[in-house]
Amino acid sequence: MVKKVAILTAGGFAPCLSSAIGGLIERYTELAPEVEIIAYKHGYQGLLTGDYIVVDEKVRANASLLHRFGGSPIGNSRVKLTNAKNLVKRGLVKEGDDPLKVAADRLEADGVDVLHTIGGDDTNTTAADLAAFLAEHDYGLTVVGLPKTIDNDVIPIKQSLGAWTAAEMGARFAQNVVAEHNSGSRMLIVHEVMGRHCGWLTAATAQKYREWLDTQEWLPEIGLSREAWDVHGVYVPEGVIDIAKESERLNKVMDEVGNVTIFLSEGAGLDSIVAEMEAAGEEVPRDPFGHVKLDKINPGAWFGSKFADKLGAEKVMIQKSGYYSRSAAANEADLALIKQCTDLAVESALRGEPGVIGHDEENGDVLSAIAFDRIKGGKAFDITQEWYTDMLTSIGQEVPAPAQAH
Repeated sequence: MVKKVAILTAGGFAPCLSSAIGGLIERYTELAPEVEIIAYKHGYQGLLTGDYIVVDEKVRANASLLHRFGGSPIGNSRVKLTNAKNLVKRGLVKEGDDPLKVAADRLEADGVDVLHTIGGDDTNTTAADLAAFLAEHDYGLTVVGLPKTIDNDVIPIKQSLGAWTAAEMGARFAQNVVAEHNSGSRMLIVHEVMGRHCGWLTAATAQKYREWLDTQEWLPEIGLSREAWDVHGVYVPEGVIDIAKESERLNKVMDEVGNVTIFLSEGAGLDSIVAEMEAAGEEVPRDPFGHVKLDKINPGAWFGSKFADKLGAEKVMIQKSGYYSRSAAANEADLALIKQCTDLAVESALRGEPGVIGHDEENGDVLSAIAFDRIKGGKAFDITQEWYTDMLTSIGQEVPAPAQAH
């Protein structure tokens, strides 16, 4: 019987965290109001240190407010429970401690029967490690995860929470950024979109932005032209980027239109950038999960410099929509998806069924609790999809050859 549940959010933000917390609280209040709820602060960090918020009656009565906001009211952090060295360095566990045991013991000490984790592939693979440890050592706890990532790259989940909103927000961001296209002559704009290994968000953002273009009226006689406001190149990690060939094509666009705008996934060409850094003897910065710190690498600036000379750009502007997009409140489509998933998460938890809630692409897109050992990151964006190839064709860009998998 479930008497007490805990919630945590972890990893980077996505436009679903606050709403997912609200949805879980609302569903428990509806189905099992007697169940106590706590929320660990700053993800697994709060779990390790025992730092949590008690969800009291006032919070339960006003949980709907959480659907209106982005971010996470209980805070996030990047913590990998199997990286003991990093956790010792950060003062979260003591030398010689097994972080999984520390976390398990804390859950037991706090009287938790169910742990809800809300995060991406790193969060849920960490949850999988914890769930396996709990089962192996007979702790009797159930872990139920919810998939959030604006990259939409969790296997085998069809649609991650928050990704639709992030694409919409990225397109809104682009409206103001692209308005800069004639703040100087021969202007090159690089809109860098989040997406380490998956180009879905970049492609979806470009599509959303171009849908907005379709709704506008233009007055080219005074310089207000669709061509100048359009996207002229979309580059994702899954496709080979032929800089020489693309530079030749884009140079013609620059000559004819007067400016060039590129939508670039932050992970596009990452291998080339890292190889160049290592060849120069530079240290490649990485996070606790071993991922390259993209904010330190700055792919947008790297590509901007490569294209600028070849296009004869007189002015280059690099803009990143990631933090604007990922901290937004969920849109209507995501709110509906979040409700479906949080409702099932609570129902699964109450019957003791662990897993990550999502539409299972390997099982007819059925919404279910997917076993943790089936959850993986790095789902590639399919660059052969018709909507994507049609978009590239419409902007005069060839569909690229598939890039080598990361």
